[in-house]
Amino acid sequence: MRIDKLLANMGYGSRKEVKTLLKKGIVLQNDTVIKNSSTHVDPEKDTIKVFGEVVEYKEYVYLMMNKPPGYVSATEDNHDNTVIDLLEAEDSIFQPFPVGRLDKDTEGLLLITNDGKLAHQLLSPKKNIGKTYFAHIQGRVTEDDITQFKEGVTLDDGYVTKPAQLNILTRGEISEIEVTITEGKFHQIKRMFEAVGKKVVYLKRLSMGTLQLDSDLLVGEYRELTDSEYSYLTSIHNG
Repeated sequence: MRIDKLLANMGYGSRKEVKTLLKKGIVLQNDTVIKNSSTHVDPEKDTIKVFGEVVEYKEYVYLMMNKPPGYVSATEDNHDNTVIDLLEAEDSIFQPFPVGRLDKDTEGLLLITNDGKLAHQLLSPKKNIGKTYFAHIQGRVTEDDITQFKEGVTLDDGYVTKPAQLNILTRGEISEIEVTITEGKFHQIKRMFEAVGKKVVYLKRLSMGTLQLDSDLLVGEYRELTDSEYSYLTSIHNG
């Protein structure tokens, strides 16, 4: 990899700005000054320093966010703030994107990465990854609803959903439930409850497969995945 590309990817400026850094003689490759922007380096073997500090190079970023309501799951939008707007500059320089989408008013677990291959695998219907949500439902959720969700619900466009697991936590005018689905149709959970005569008034994603939303993450906060969390995602990718 060219040194100017590596440093630009790590947020040291544009290619032009990186060339200026190189000309000043403050970039070292294995303690040797390099000034030529086209010099090739191996980030896995070479030690690169700028201003005396080691550059910790990484190609991909993997982030877990507790998505807040009011933000759209996109990289840019002409009208609303996006989840990418919540990232620090040191993370946004990787040009990451949300894996799948949560509705604007939905909270909870959202993965953000720039690893396109991994994202594709996580979203593949063939992987059959269960996604679990907590919700407040306007209306009394019943055993009949559990049965219908298990058999598949016919949505407003005639599509019959794959079987979903519905658990009732509390019953009342506003019921609390958890539901697990293995697909991600547009507004799917809201439309499933509308199909049985009820309305979702609050929705939060709790997990994807065995990847759980970190309970210490406040709404709007995010962090890098741990090694074990990353290993789980790559096991899906390679499985």
